[in-house]
Amino acid sequence: MARIPGSRRDRMKVDEKIEHPVRMLFRVIRYVLKKYKWLYLLALVCIAIAAVASLAGTLFQKVLIDDYIVPNIGAEKPDFIPLLRALSVLACIFAVGVVVSYVQQRVLAKISQGSLKVIRDDVFSHMEKLPLRYFDTHPHGSIMSVYTNDVDTLRQLISSSLPEILQTAVTVSITLVSMIAMSGWLTLVSIGMVIVSFFVTAHVGGGAGKYYVAQQQNLAGVNGYIEEMINGQKVVKVFNHEAESVKGFEEKNEKLRISARKANGIANILMPINGNLGHLSYVLVAVVGALLLTGGTAGLTLGTLVSFLGLNKSFSRPIRQLSAQINSIVLALAGAKRIFTMIDEEPEVDEGKVTLVRVETGEDGSLIETVERTGRWAWKQDEGDSFRLIPMQGDVRFNGVNFEYRDNHPILHDIDIYAYPGQKIAFVGSTGAGKTTITNLINRFYDIKEGEILYDGIDIKTIKKDDLRHSLGIVLQETNLFTGTVMDNIRYGRLDATDEECIRAAKLANADSFICRLPDGYNTMLKNDGANLSQGQRQLLAISRAAVADPPVLILDEATSSVDTRTELLVQQGMNSIMQGRTTFVIAHRLSTVKDSDCIMVLEHGRIIERGSHEELLAKQGTYYSLYSNNFSED
Repeated sequence: MARIPGSRRDRMKVDEKIEHPVRMLFRVIRYVLKKYKWLYLLALVCIAIAAVASLAGTLFQKVLIDDYIVPNIGAEKPDFIPLLRALSVLACIFAVGVVVSYVQQRVLAKISQGSLKVIRDDVFSHMEKLPLRYFDTHPHGSIMSVYTNDVDTLRQLISSSLPEILQTAVTVSITLVSMIAMSGWLTLVSIGMVIVSFFVTAHVGGGAGKYYVAQQQNLAGVNGYIEEMINGQKVVKVFNHEAESVKGFEEKNEKLRISARKANGIANILMPINGNLGHLSYVLVAVVGALLLTGGTAGLTLGTLVSFLGLNKSFSRPIRQLSAQINSIVLALAGAKRIFTMIDEEPEVDEGKVTLVRVETGEDGSLIETVERTGRWAWKQDEGDSFRLIPMQGDVRFNGVNFEYRDNHPILHDIDIYAYPGQKIAFVGSTGAGKTTITNLINRFYDIKEGEILYDGIDIKTIKKDDLRHSLGIVLQETNLFTGTVMDNIRYGRLDATDEECIRAAKLANADSFICRLPDGYNTMLKNDGANLSQGQRQLLAISRAAVADPPVLILDEATSSVDTRTELLVQQGMNSIMQGRTTFVIAHRLSTVKDSDCIMVLEHGRIIERGSHEELLAKQGTYYSLYSNNFSED
């Protein structure tokens, strides 16, 4: 579908930042906890146990030196039996650490993939609720990138970075308590260096966020360009635009390279900087500890100093490891920004209350709602404590309709249309005159600014959109077929249709003969939008799909413009079959196909400038006469 003229493209400037990163992070965490809070609690317990097991070796150094090594220095009969017992206990602790680490990784793998599934489900479910305007104003490749690249960035965050954050918090907490218990002065030195590391990380890494946002956006641009070039390969080759296509790709790829280089360049220097700061912290603690030890500070022993140096590493190491995760964290937050931006898009508003129900005629001649498939429908309109059933006939009227895609850019002006049940109404005019826009308004793909559209005397704004669209059948110029069998694609018009009803619809649309010649008939698999079928065959399947829906109102949007004259005759016969007894709106490229219309409306610049039958409009010798004469000459 063509984009709305002048619409805002889905671009991201390099100076855009990740707004509220902490809030964004907690929103990701809420997705994890939505379904896996108990598993994540188990992972947290495993992380805590693994951290304690890891610190046990460091804390044991004090006992080893002060209780086992120093007392045995110079002893006539050194006793190492207690040391062996202590080492056995330590080995058991390490074994427990190995087991819980294994359980932790298995649990986190399940949590990460499960959480990503929940996110993808929510994004897709919300996407299906978005108005058509969203897809007209956002590149499809950019939307696809949300499901692939952006969601994948969260995998590293959920499976690695978040556990790293939790492990850092647990390790630092336990280590800090142990350090304070050993030496307050040495603890102050360690904390001071950690504060320096935080400031360096915030100062150096703070600028990476905006580049990661740009990187994700540029990656979406590359994906969108690739999708566009794949879809347009025939046009590219016909006009020998391979070199220009490569040049366009190189430009977008260069933007991606620059943003990725800046983002990763800033983030990658954090690890060595914090690593060296950690080494400096170790040296300072060793120097200060040696001074305190030689000064005879109470409670400070050689074993305490050695153990504290190990704790210092354990205290600063998580900070360094966390800085190594800054790439994936910021990248994931950039992806989360795009994911949640899509989820936060306003869904299509539906304030309608009138519904569509099956009905049958009662003994007294009145309509009665039923669940049986009677082939008859009615609008159910609530009236307080009661309701009224209005027969669905296909009477469509536009009264003084004005419409604009963007403010102060009117597209339709004062449109009046009266389509009585069973009539065929045709719209003709130059490209951009507003023909397709009118049919989009009948479906409520867009809402009008002024005026009203009545369907069987009911304002369509009061009809639930699902029920409104269920009553309409559409055959578009661009036919979309889905992966599945021919039968599946026909049944797409009404999912509860039987095989017999689908075959009957195909016969009605003149599609049965070519379907029977396919390798597996109605069970032939279609892939890649039905690339193994001709354009005419694809159109016949689209008509069959509309026929099985059996709607009272039919919209044909230039359904024969892309087929040859011979195929057009076959397609037209199929359309004529399903138009019988239905109110039909036709947008025609070839005016010869609308001569039998009850009313032909000529549009120009969003206004109806002529209306009447074919003969009446020819007799006026106005715009329609000129269009028909030129069209006839071209044919």
